[in-house]
Amino acid sequence: MTGDPDDGPGPTEWTTAPEVGVGPWDGPWPTDPRYDPELLAGGDRRNVVDRYRYWRREAIVADLDTRRHPFHVAIENLRHDANIGTIVRTANAFLAAEVHVVGRRRWNRRGAMVTDRYQHVRHHPGVVELVAWAREVGLAVVAVDNGPGAAPLETTVLPRACVLLFGQEGPGLTPEATAGADLVVSIAQFGSTRSINAGVAAGIAMHAWVREHAAP
Repeated sequence: MTGDPDDGPGPTEWTTAPEVGVGPWDGPWPTDPRYDPELLAGGDRRNVVDRYRYWRREAIVADLDTRRHPFHVAIENLRHDANIGTIVRTANAFLAAEVHVVGRRRWNRRGAMVTDRYQHVRHHPGVVELVAWAREVGLAVVAVDNGPGAAPLETTVLPRACVLLFGQEGPGLTPEATAGADLVVSIAQFGSTRSINAGVAAGIAMHAWVREHAAP
């Protein structure tokens, strides 16, 4: 099916993206120390919501820290999983307490779209260390995997204080991760594929937590 040439450019034909953010501050500058003089002078084109326009990065993080939710997100990083950036960005959107990278310390930050500057990210050498840390701070470990015996996410009440743990794209969670979890949940699927993208699965699980525990 071909489109009408008069319909205008399609999303793959745009040559320039619309400019994001705001220009230099118009009028007397605010005296609140949360505002950044460089941003006031040059404009703020960052990927932040309007309430944080012109704010210093440290001030944004401090404000977010007063409102973070008590769920954490963890992902095993055995093969430099490209989904970690997406998961960090989604965790920032849902205001997770922290993101935990388990395994390799290095990860591709491109998918995070700079949101890792505002999201706390912690590293653990392995699942054993992650589970031990979760036990120490009183968090339940909820593994998300479509393996045998998993409880349906759609009908399971997630613990309020928890770590949502995800495996690698492809192989899924390691046996150590499943064994260390307090609860294993699965995401319902109805098509022919055996699994969904790890970044998508993380977003679904985080939103399930938000629907149960976070006020709109």
